Amino acid sequence: MGVFASNDDPGSSGHEQVVFCQDKQTGLKAIIGIYSTALGPALGGTRFYPYASESDALADVLDLSRGMAYKNALAGLDLGGGKAVIWGDPERIKSEALLRAFGRFVESLAGRYYTACDVGTYVADMDVIARETSYVTGRSVEHGGAGDSSILTAWGVFQGMRAAAEHVWGTPTLAGRRVGVAGLGKVGKYLVGHLIEDGAEVVATDVNPKALQWARATHPQVALVDDAALVAADIDVYAPCALGGALDDDTVPALRARVVAGAANNQLAHSGIEKILADRGILYTPDYVVNAGGVIQVADEIEGFNFERAKLRATRIYDTTREILRLADAEGVPPAVAADRLAERRMADVGRLRTIHLR
Repeated sequence: MGVFASNDDPGSSGHEQVVFCQDKQTGLKAIIGIYSTALGPALGGTRFYPYASESDALADVLDLSRGMAYKNALAGLDLGGGKAVIWGDPERIKSEALLRAFGRFVESLAGRYYTACDVGTYVADMDVIARETSYVTGRSVEHGGAGDSSILTAWGVFQGMRAAAEHVWGTPTLAGRRVGVAGLGKVGKYLVGHLIEDGAEVVATDVNPKALQWARATHPQVALVDDAALVAADIDVYAPCALGGALDDDTVPALRARVVAGAANNQLAHSGIEKILADRGILYTPDYVVNAGGVIQVADEIEGFNFERAKLRATRIYDTTREILRLADAEGVPPAVAADRLAERRMADVGRLRTIHLR
């Protein structure tokens, strides 16, 4: 076991630290990215994914860890931004030994980084990782954790969507609106439930046949289509809830929705997409604002988990989204720019207080 590369000055990415980890016996190859600890220890989940190359894995962890810094800042948490990726197919190589090896690397950072669940990792995996490190959130209820963080992720996205609906249509409800949900995974399935309960009509898609089967059995009123048909459908709201980069040069021109609000991280494929959305009259609610419910939930574990307290904090995503949309209009900038400014301001203002030494 060993670190096969460690970089405390990753250069233009602006990260504080990037650590490459490898344990040949278990097949572990992982990267931990710490973007900022200005507000506190970096918190962000571990993604287990079969990347095409190491450079793809690195690009993802750099983007995701930066996004977590901004997400945690706007969620009002005293936590910085970090993320980890394990490079490989979890269906083939995930094992107790591999997860525990990863836990050893998390422990080696001495609390600079807390991990949690993400794509390809689950509550049970966090319980295994926690056998080697105490810097784990998203654990099972049986082990004192919050359980499935997708519950409050979906709740927060729904709150952000309500704020966007109020901004565009004057009322904070999706009742009577047609919402397209791209991805019926851990978060998407809960979001569909909230939307149906609120009176929305739902159209959905997923590449996983099991997810489609779940939708047919659980919510037969949901119309199921393919990705291209969903993007071009006559919908009011588009909710990307799968992997990042959903809003790109092909997707955005085809969109007919008035609002984009979804759970996926890093939805903008590249800089400038937010302006194209604005030019087309599409209101984009920044992903790291509306999908912060999950990190709010797992962060609550650090002080001793209380679901009602965490849900109340996640409900405030409605207020945060409203404020960002108000600022965007007042300053004449896209919501993504207004959100970035608010997050950067908090990281600078509150982070500066750490330079005040009391003794």
